[in-house]
Amino acid sequence: MLKVRLPLGACARSWKSVRMASCGMARRNPLENKVALVTASTDGIGFAIARRLAQDGAHVVVSSRKQQNVDRAVAALQGEGLSVSGTVCHVGKAEDRERLVATILDINVKAAALLTKAVVPEMAKRGGGSIVIVSSIGAYSPFPSLGPYNVSKTALLGLTKNLAIELAEWNVRVNCLAPGLIKTSFSRMLWEDQARQESIKAAMQIKRIGKPEDCAGIVSFLCSEDASYITGETVVVAGGTQSHL
Repeated sequence: MLKVRLPLGACARSWKSVRMASCGMARRNPLENKVALVTASTDGIGFAIARRLAQDGAHVVVSSRKQQNVDRAVAALQGEGLSVSGTVCHVGKAEDRERLVATILDINVKAAALLTKAVVPEMAKRGGGSIVIVSSIGAYSPFPSLGPYNVSKTALLGLTKNLAIELAEWNVRVNCLAPGLIKTSFSRMLWEDQARQESIKAAMQIKRIGKPEDCAGIVSFLCSEDASYITGETVVVAGGTQSHL
């Protein structure tokens, strides 16, 4: 057996290097010279993702259906010294919606496919890119009384797999994020009721409600070169909630 003895100071320096590498401190701006388009990004998870991508060096374009929301988000992020611009973008708009199910499928599935189709040619011109689709833990463990939503989010898992295959020849990677219960205005109905919140937390290994920032770092990683050999995968960020089909 070969034994190597290092001075105490050398051990401390080595351990510090390992810690810095594991938390991303060793390499600043992993998304430098990248452009990130983040839809529905003026609040909640989308806003946290936009902030993290900008902090990691990307120029970020935030978007929302309403100009005032875009202006507010851009002002907030630019106020932090981040490279951000904004645009109004209603990715699921259509005239004369008649059924809730059709609306949900259009916004959650069809819009994701059409937006991907729109941006891939530009990614190909740049030599490739990374797409991260946002699904939900509801794709694996359906929420009661939210059938159409659950089905739409399950469809995104399949869309991710198929797009990863179809776009590989253009060096475009496609992955998916499946958040669990994250404390946002969208999920307010689930976490404001204390009894319901406790019931949900009981199914988690990590006994707390998630924060938008818990999702943001994963998306930044999937967009970076550190994830250059990852495509067609779904990362569940749900505090250990059951996540198998």
